[in-house]
Amino acid sequence: MTPVQLFLLGRTLMKIGEQALPEPSAPAGAVQRGGTRAALVVLSDVLGHQDTSVSEIAARTGLPQSQVSGAVARLKETGSFVSAPDPADGRRQLIRTATEVSERVAEVRSARIDDALSAALGTDDPETMRRIGAALDVLALHLTPEAAADPRT
Repeated sequence: MTPVQLFLLGRTLMKIGEQALPEPSAPAGAVQRGGTRAALVVLSDVLGHQDTSVSEIAARTGLPQSQVSGAVARLKETGSFVSAPDPADGRRQLIRTATEVSERVAEVRSARIDDALSAALGTDDPETMRRIGAALDVLALHLTPEAAADPRT
């Protein structure tokens, strides 16, 4: 496999993952902020860096600060994040994951990829789905988010 093939495979897997995620339900009159990719990148960063600021997340992820702010606001609305004033600088907020599992987090955790994977493969053949699922399980076991040296990639 070449680096280009690996990169394209990664993008394909991201798209399948995005399609498998259940759509968030926004409260009446609420504006949905930030895209799915930005929210997932921000969530991944905060999981590894609790009590962090928007500017620190932006620096680590390479996302624009405005995109990070939108994703943080969206994740706070869904109950995934909480924030508190920074004791060293009351003007900035420190962000962390919520201790309680929100409805949205439970919904996302229970979602399955079968339909999105079947659509991407163009088949629902049980043996093909089992083989691809097993291959994805092996990749997920060995290629954890911590395995990537640069979170922007």
